[in-house]
Amino acid sequence: MSLDTIPEARRQIEICNACRYCEGYCAVFPAITRQKAFADGDITQLANLCHNCRGCYYACQYTEPHEFALNLPRALAEVRTESWEDFAVPAPLARVFQRHGVALAGLLVLAVAVMVLLARGGGRTFYDVIPHGVLVAIFLPAFLAPLAVIGVSLRRYWRKVGGGPVRLAHVVSAARSAGRMRNLDGGQGQGCNFEKEERFSNARRAMHQAVMWGFLLCFASTLSGTVLHYLGWPAPYGPFSVPKLFGVPGGLLLTLGAVGLAALKPKGDRGLGDPAVWGGEMAFVLLLALTGGSGLLLYAVTGTGLVAPVFALHLGAVMTLFLLMPYSKMVHGFFRFAALVRDAQGR
Repeated sequence: MSLDTIPEARRQIEICNACRYCEGYCAVFPAITRQKAFADGDITQLANLCHNCRGCYYACQYTEPHEFALNLPRALAEVRTESWEDFAVPAPLARVFQRHGVALAGLLVLAVAVMVLLARGGGRTFYDVIPHGVLVAIFLPAFLAPLAVIGVSLRRYWRKVGGGPVRLAHVVSAARSAGRMRNLDGGQGQGCNFEKEERFSNARRAMHQAVMWGFLLCFASTLSGTVLHYLGWPAPYGPFSVPKLFGVPGGLLLTLGAVGLAALKPKGDRGLGDPAVWGGEMAFVLLLALTGGSGLLLYAVTGTGLVAPVFALHLGAVMTLFLLMPYSKMVHGFFRFAALVRDAQGR
């Protein structure tokens, strides 16, 4: 962690703990009031519990030009980013992506797509382009290895924040908060101030939910298609098959949610987040949109001569999303869920 970010976040949190005006805004403030002193691990936990809705900033009487100069969303965002980087394996790769995400993601998508096109077979379905066995041999390690890296990062995080044995009740509580995006509702359901300053909006909350549920549906589509394949029903599947009933709504939700987040992001004040990683965050959102959109397009062009190039683009997006999971903002979902579980333990 930086020598500056933790002490500055601690200074601001101690002032917030004395004021307590924002107590009902999100899970951060009730967590603050449960303590009087804050170790480095406590600051890291609060930073990952923060959803950067920014409502506390616009409600605060101690922001600039007040001498306290509070900007808690930015202070926690900087600690949060550094925690992801410090716990990542290897940490330098996380720092590179956070600061050069658009270029890195774009080059990786292009490289994978070109390799697929060079190695492709003929045909008008994606298994004609690359056989199922080859896809499994390539993508299974590319999916499992990043998950293993994330597991190591979460273990480091859990030790840092003093997490104890996890019970089912803790996981259920965290799942409820994550599923409803409760910490983006402004405390009273009116939404947050991310993109409209002092006006409340649920747009960011809705877009986050669309991305989350869209991603889960797409994963369920892939899983169900794999099961059907090994049961003797290979792709392509009809419009009313299980993979399509999961995949088409999932792709639409993922694409629309990611495009919505990309449109909202420039409307937010960069000074209320970590400006150094703005590009990396935008790259991640655009990568999600490309993954969902190219999947839908692939379904639309099945049976035509466009299958090979669209399939190559889709594989490039999916492979890049998987490989960069431990280093892109994709990892925030894992850390935030862990923070919610840790928060449930402290109640």
